[in-house]
Amino acid sequence: MYYKITFCLLVVLCVTLILSNFQSKEFGETYLEKSVPLIGADLPRSKGFEGNGIKIAIIDTGIDYNHHDLFGFGPTGKVIGGYDFVDNDEQPMDTNGHGTEVAGIIAADGNLKGVAPKAKLLAYRVSATGESVSSEFIVSAIHRAIKEKVNIINISLGVNKTNEELDRAVSEAVKHGIVVVTAAGNSGPGIKTIGSPAESIDVITVGASYNNITSSIVSTLEIEKKQYEVIPMRGTTPLSEPIIGKVIFGGHGRNSDLINANAKNSILLVERGSDVKDEKVFFSEKEYNAAQSGAKAIIVYNNEPGIFFGELVHPNSSLNYKPSIPALSMSRDDGLALKATLQNETIANLNVFYHPDFVTPFSSRGPVSPFYIKPDMVAPGVFVNSTSIENRYNLTSGTSFAAPHVSGAAAILLQKNPDLKPFEIASLLSTTSDPVSNPYGEIFPVEIAGSGRINLEKAFSADLIIVPHNLVFNLSLENLTGTKSLHLKSLQGKTAPSKIEISSEEKSIKFEHFIEDDLLYIMTSITEQKLGDFEGMLTINDDTTLYHIPILIHVTKGTIKVNEKEGLLSFNLFYPENWTYAKISFTNRETEETLFTSITPIKNSTLKVYDIGEYWIEAQITTNNTIDNAYGTIIVNRSSEKTEFELFETLDIPLKQILIISGVLFTSVIIGLKIRRS
Repeated sequence: MYYKITFCLLVVLCVTLILSNFQSKEFGETYLEKSVPLIGADLPRSKGFEGNGIKIAIIDTGIDYNHHDLFGFGPTGKVIGGYDFVDNDEQPMDTNGHGTEVAGIIAADGNLKGVAPKAKLLAYRVSATGESVSSEFIVSAIHRAIKEKVNIINISLGVNKTNEELDRAVSEAVKHGIVVVTAAGNSGPGIKTIGSPAESIDVITVGASYNNITSSIVSTLEIEKKQYEVIPMRGTTPLSEPIIGKVIFGGHGRNSDLINANAKNSILLVERGSDVKDEKVFFSEKEYNAAQSGAKAIIVYNNEPGIFFGELVHPNSSLNYKPSIPALSMSRDDGLALKATLQNETIANLNVFYHPDFVTPFSSRGPVSPFYIKPDMVAPGVFVNSTSIENRYNLTSGTSFAAPHVSGAAAILLQKNPDLKPFEIASLLSTTSDPVSNPYGEIFPVEIAGSGRINLEKAFSADLIIVPHNLVFNLSLENLTGTKSLHLKSLQGKTAPSKIEISSEEKSIKFEHFIEDDLLYIMTSITEQKLGDFEGMLTINDDTTLYHIPILIHVTKGTIKVNEKEGLLSFNLFYPENWTYAKISFTNRETEETLFTSITPIKNSTLKVYDIGEYWIEAQITTNNTIDNAYGTIIVNRSSEKTEFELFETLDIPLKQILIISGVLFTSVIIGLKIRRS
């Protein structure tokens, strides 16, 4: 089956509109040399850790191994092997550029230096055009990488929905000790936009943040303590100080709309497009007209649902045109709401400023599951200059180019500690990430940024491995308390952490903790019967490093309870309102296999479990008015034994065929006995 690749496409280049000051530079001053120091790669490099001895598989459009920064194919080259699944040969040459860009960020070693320039690469070409990709090719490439015994797999492509085969393949790679890093995708800013294989709990899922360049700008708009989401258009530059002014409505921003608008010293609000059929009013025209009328800034709200990313400088702009006031975009809903307040005098505070640690709007968001957090972290993914085909360099954006920063970082950690397991690498990188905030200084929710922006310097110097690297509590109105444990491992055998703090902005959430041997127990309780999702943050200080472990708490109306006896499970649902039916899914954390059953208020159900381990339980509850959810987890320590018929079911042999086979065997036995007697 073929799917659209979640590569960054050209449209991504106008996402943050932050290229207003960009001019072409010699490659000795490349932007990759901005993002690599931003993630903290200088310290390990200065100590001689550059990915030496680490093999990284890149599953992508191939690699141009003739590029002088990635030169050589075969045992003595940078690209030591690979396979072309498109042309079915052993020459995975990139003709598109995407895979070569990913490779350069990880391990370029020439004019451009990647994060881990001494690492070796394997190229698995699964797409020729960069337009679509076969999930079967990706799975085959993963299996081949396992056989090739690589240390790391980078997958900067995927699908925008769940693909169980892909998810099983990456989990299999991780079970073989391979670190798998995946791009979150470019389907933001909507939630639940992460697909396979990035949704897998076993991979390191990476979203995109801004880069450390002067054009990494964001904007804020506040009116009477209400905050609006506004995005700078490409061509807008930072302000030296905020603009405070009256907001007035200026129609569609044409000259005719502004003649009697009295826009001087105002913040002008206008609608995108025009109310005249076939008339085009470019953003540059709106900005120019606003500036000519004396406005201090212009905000363009969308004429259709959602937000958009505008561009002031475009092919239709006048050669002499240069933006002179800030221009920002706003969603239709926010624009209409703001417009409705303008009957009274509305004073706004608007600012545009540099902010590199900001998650890009295009970066795909979670959640993907009620039992774990995705993405795991973010990394620079905007205007990264990297190697391209035919000995060129290309400025590019997307989560595709955030992920290889993390793959390179993993290579450096593995060079330092070759025995680290994939989940330990994920822990070091995630818990040492730096929290990132929106333009208003508020920490991004975990479904947007995970633990924050990768900080390789901290991860390289860290001693403590914390597993798992995030915590999820599933509570309910019947069960307002929960306990989870974290395993603490010191790489140098040090004593327990010196300081542990847990906080949440939700005042009804209380935390307690204690350490017993190498386990840190976290207990949470809700002091009010309050439904919803709430976040907290656990910080651990071992005197050298500050670790962050995000906490997510689901509080549901219903409670799903499970009674387990020797692998036989029975389910009970407690719900404060009338309900008619509940579909229950029961998923093995390790094997990812899911069993299904259902219950009603008058009919219970049982399931047999044949594998011990942790299981996730999700109940979809049908009430008179809606569908609700309840969640739970259980550890099964003793499994059921399969009967003969169940063994046949495991082999996917239908009951009818079992009976036929049994009948044939029985008949054969009878005939055989008769023959012997005769």
